[in-house]
Amino acid sequence: MEHDGTESRDTLPVSSWEGAFFGAGWQPGGSVLDSTDVVHGHRLTTVGVPEERQIAEVAALADRTRRQWWSLPPENRAEVLRRAAELLITWREELAGWLVAESGAVWGKALWELEGSAAELNEAAELATLDTTVEADSPVPGRRAEARRVPLGVVGVITPWNMPMLLAVRSVGPALATGNAVLLKPDPNTPVSGGTLLAHVLRRAGVPDGLFAVLPGDADTARSVVDAAEVTAVSFTGSTSAGREVGRRAGGGLKKCLLELGGNNPFVVLDDADPVTAAEAGAWGGFVHSGQLCIGVGRHLVHRSIAEEYVAALVERAEALVVGDPRHGGTQIGPIINRTQHERISSIVAATVESGARKLTSREPEFPFHPPTVLTGVRPGTPAFDEEIFGPVAAVTVFDDDAEAVGLANASEHGLSAAVRSGSEERGNAVARELRAGMIHLGDQTVNSEPKLPFGGFGQSGNGGSFGGVAGVEAFSTWQTRTVTGPGRKFRF
Repeated sequence: MEHDGTESRDTLPVSSWEGAFFGAGWQPGGSVLDSTDVVHGHRLTTVGVPEERQIAEVAALADRTRRQWWSLPPENRAEVLRRAAELLITWREELAGWLVAESGAVWGKALWELEGSAAELNEAAELATLDTTVEADSPVPGRRAEARRVPLGVVGVITPWNMPMLLAVRSVGPALATGNAVLLKPDPNTPVSGGTLLAHVLRRAGVPDGLFAVLPGDADTARSVVDAAEVTAVSFTGSTSAGREVGRRAGGGLKKCLLELGGNNPFVVLDDADPVTAAEAGAWGGFVHSGQLCIGVGRHLVHRSIAEEYVAALVERAEALVVGDPRHGGTQIGPIINRTQHERISSIVAATVESGARKLTSREPEFPFHPPTVLTGVRPGTPAFDEEIFGPVAAVTVFDDDAEAVGLANASEHGLSAAVRSGSEERGNAVARELRAGMIHLGDQTVNSEPKLPFGGFGQSGNGGSFGGVAGVEAFSTWQTRTVTGPGRKFRF
């Protein structure tokens, strides 16, 4: 990636963010954080990590700036978001390069993420002009009564590394559309592709300085964002364990908290499904982006009568996928984000095999890569069934009837996404109705999302669908009731 340091239409100015964070424009932090190439380990650039004092100053400025933003005509806010969506596409080649380098995305996944991010911003623009006013008949003579949605104030957004751009704009877009200011804390693995780049895009699109900030750092930075007095709501996407801590801190301040957490998603293949095409879908859902997606297929639940054919087709696909540097055009499976996660995936596979499961694929992991892996004989109580692996591991469990399939699918503390494959839509629907998940896909696999539809889960996967379409209005605004009473009202005393 070569840059000339100018903020032209076709390049991104790396020189402006070296050692800086984005608050009231670019400013130096108290320390720096390296942006690192996932495969080769070398430093790409540095960003600034703000001190607690600086975060407090940025939050106070955001609170002042948001009032002017909310006073703009809704179409003005919508137009800024549309311009931002256009810039994501205009700069997509350079932006995709950062996603490949920092997050390990293969090129196709990086471009898909940018297209999805642009779609999220365009959907947010529609929310800006949505009329939410509700009029009501009042029993008081001479009174008009209505309710409308108003901004929450300053929203803290904390995002992960696996879809750094998309999972940022999924919150940032609707929050800005509904009149809020935003403090974004990107994951330390992806400070540029998950935050710095978005600051450039939004600033260029017309978001006023002070309204949107990017605050890189670790858990200490996240805690400072959640605790900031001006922050009235927090949107967190990440692991269930970290989400619990964010929820506790936000709840202590009586702040609204939107949590989209982990998943251990079931892919149910009934006996009337075609096992080969089902395995194609299962391979995609389980191995795409090296399995590092919260909505990826976690558990392959397959009817015993077709399990042998399904597993054979799944193994064949797994062995054929090209693993390597995502910069290479033919690569299908890129690296694992860091050594800690790589070791965790390998340990889950080893422990599951020790418990009696079989590993049917031949390739062995070598950091930073983990090849697609197929395990059979996986049952409840084994790590690959009980835990969210977050890696390219297909854990196959067989069942004998639909009731057992439902029981296995629901045998998880998570409830994010689920999918059912059946030759009969009626039968598939009957199974789907029994599944405990926030999103269910018939005839497909679990990796699906639509900008216009709510996204979220049950149980330890979060507190409901807070993103997508009108759910964004519900998430980032609140009701305000107004009455207007004419003169001459009589009171009892």
